Amino acid sequence: MSQAPVQAVQAVQRASLDIAGTALNFDAASPQSLALVLDFDGAGPHWFDGPAPSSVALRSGAFSGRVSQGASCNASTLKLTPHCDGTHTECVGHLTRERCDVRAVAPVGLLPALLLSVVTTPAAVASAETSVPAPRPGDLLITRQALTQAWPTHLPLVPKALIVRTLPNSLNKLTRDYRTHPAPFLSREAAELLVERGIEHLVLDLPSADRADDDGQLCAHHVFFGLAPGETALAAVQRAQCTITELAFIPDTVSDGPCLLQLQIPALAGDALPSRPLHFRLLRS
Repeated sequence: MSQAPVQAVQAVQRASLDIAGTALNFDAASPQSLALVLDFDGAGPHWFDGPAPSSVALRSGAFSGRVSQGASCNASTLKLTPHCDGTHTECVGHLTRERCDVRAVAPVGLLPALLLSVVTTPAAVASAETSVPAPRPGDLLITRQALTQAWPTHLPLVPKALIVRTLPNSLNKLTRDYRTHPAPFLSREAAELLVERGIEHLVLDLPSADRADDDGQLCAHHVFFGLAPGETALAAVQRAQCTITELAFIPDTVSDGPCLLQLQIPALAGDALPSRPLHFRLLRS
């Protein structure tokens, strides 16, 4: 399945990147966007009762902001809530009193990455995995066990980024109402595994790493960013270089395994911004 129509096949543009002394060959010509298209006039996912994004024609005197209404050009005023409206990347500023802008944290270059597909596990089955507050029996979890089992034994790179595709994958993720169909989330143990394995940039096809109604605990966020429970001081953060990208979409045409990732972030201020993560496939030497 793919969100976008099938495009003409592009010629492979072989490029090489040296990471820690290892040359990685990749296709630079046709990266795959892992972002949802934020269509201001169309359907999209719903999360946390955020207002729907809107696009309104700019009006100034006789200027209508729409060529279809006689204006010389189109001009719009856009309104959106990055944490709720489509693919977005956030930094620890999501949790702290002091300001921290994600544009200053997200790396601009290519990151060694790993894409994993995992089956979410009912909390009643994953009794050894926890969260704060405790998972409810009907919750679905991304568990440490599932991530460990999916993680390849041998890799040509040490990943700094992890892309997680939850199974079953479905085009319903493009417009799912998570208020009536609660999303899976990371267990505390899964977040701890990511820290242990040096993952600094996490990409999820979920609206949040945590349950929506978790009494404001954001357990997985705190673990991943290295911030003690209840702490809100930026100076107390141990992993301020990290980012979490949420509400991504990973088409079935993108294969599991090692890859390169680029996080494209606009030059705007904010703890979270709309983003376009790009997946670059590796080529054989």
